[in-house]
Amino acid sequence: MADKTEKIGVVGAGTMGAGIAQVAAQAGFETLLYDIKQEFIDAGLGRIASFLKGSRERGKISAEEEQQVLDRLRSTTKLEDFAGYTLIIEAAPEILELKRDIFKQLDAICGPETLIATNTSSFSVTAIAASTQHTERILGLHFFNPPALMALVEVIQGDRTTDETVEKATALVRAIGKTPARAKDTPGFIVNRIARPFYNESLRILGDGGATVETVDRIMKEAGNFRMGPFELMDLIGNDINFAATESLYHSFFEDARLRPSPIHQRMVMGGNLGRKTGRGFYVYGKK
Repeated sequence: MADKTEKIGVVGAGTMGAGIAQVAAQAGFETLLYDIKQEFIDAGLGRIASFLKGSRERGKISAEEEQQVLDRLRSTTKLEDFAGYTLIIEAAPEILELKRDIFKQLDAICGPETLIATNTSSFSVTAIAASTQHTERILGLHFFNPPALMALVEVIQGDRTTDETVEKATALVRAIGKTPARAKDTPGFIVNRIARPFYNESLRILGDGGATVETVDRIMKEAGNFRMGPFELMDLIGNDINFAATESLYHSFFEDARLRPSPIHQRMVMGGNLGRKTGRGFYVYGKK
């Protein structure tokens, strides 16, 4: 059973990092949010405050609960401040060498009892852990977007991750109100591997001229009973993040044709049409 006096750290104040920090703080844990610049932290804390305000206005939480969550959140631009923390979750951009460098630094800062997890959706946990001395305490904790609303968290065991590490991390995932799903360190883990055909085949249909974006999304919702169509979901996740996951999985399986990324998706990313976060993706977003 996880102790609420334990402290959780999050590296990266972007969409996923801020969302994970919010979840931990709402569950009653003292939470430290890190990024390399204060402006990034302020933006992340702003997203959290906006989400909590909306929850209060809808009657989901009280004003007192809202303030308690904000009071549990602290921020820093120094990785050294994570010393003594129980669990640190890295949610930096999907750049392997960046993640490996962060883990190398955290491994030197934190005692061997600290669990260090990556929120990567596409890279090997074992490859990230290879930059550390204490590979036994490195694992994956893959949250889904938006973390505050999505219940599932994949708990990924690397080649040298101990069972004890996995057990403790699983207990912490349950303590923050999420549903853990254990997975081996294989390309795409469980969800991203299953989801590739959902995205890729939709993009192929679009490329073949078989149907429009709107038609595919409508059919998947009305006939398939999905809450969101594939193009809506790619826009929500971020086309850059989704494309990077597809590309990583494609190379991990030695260019298996079934997993080949779509040129349409690549052009979306190159054009900066990343989805909701940029105001334009497969759909255009705005006040109306």
